[in-house]
Amino acid sequence: MIPVKSAREIAVMRDACRIAANVLERLCRIVAPGVNTYDLDQEGRRLIESYGGNSACYDYRSGNKRFPAFTCLSVNEEIVHGIGDLRRILREGDIITVDVCVLYEGYIGDNARTVAVGAVDESVQRLLDATRGALGKAIDQARAGNRVGYISNAVEKAVAPHGFGIVRDFVGHGVGRTMHEEPQIPNFGPRKRGDRLRPNMTLAIEPMITLGSPRVEMAADGWTALTRDRSPSAHFEHTVLVTPGDPEILTVADPG
Repeated sequence: MIPVKSAREIAVMRDACRIAANVLERLCRIVAPGVNTYDLDQEGRRLIESYGGNSACYDYRSGNKRFPAFTCLSVNEEIVHGIGDLRRILREGDIITVDVCVLYEGYIGDNARTVAVGAVDESVQRLLDATRGALGKAIDQARAGNRVGYISNAVEKAVAPHGFGIVRDFVGHGVGRTMHEEPQIPNFGPRKRGDRLRPNMTLAIEPMITLGSPRVEMAADGWTALTRDRSPSAHFEHTVLVTPGDPEILTVADPG
């Protein structure tokens, strides 16, 4: 069953998502050549705490593993779940996905964005633009009465003309009291697949697209997912509320 949130739960989620969006916005503004990803992660920790929240990533358990960082920072060929490292220094022409997931008063706000470090290759910029555009198309399908597959299919249709790879090993998901709720939301597939959406469902929609092959392998740290062919990967994510009308993006930063 896909959880349907109460008015109170949605009110708290708005706060959690606002914090996550503010932290993401501020971290992305810090990205520049010469910055290392450990310092960026520690600034994420400080910012989350300054808003009264906690990192939902830190100490997250998967089997017998615990995630050691406060944000996910994935550079170039890293798809998701990259770990901040003093030795990983951003350079002109890199791209980095900044993924911020906040726990606030028992609820989650989750968002991500891939940003360029200075000027990037034209093909990489096309990848960023296409992935961002696919997220917009997918969000527009998060409407009451549509099936989950409408979202998945919207990503696939938006990306297919560009010839980019669609990652299949990681998917979007419901979000609320926990980071991963039902439903799973692949970034590919037919429109008629999956449950029907209802008002007050909250979804983390997140296309993960590669410049080359979408095949994945795991780094030695057991967390970071890499493109097998080491091609660059982009990832954009919003937490979205299904309403009786247009979808509402909850992860919107405060003006200014």
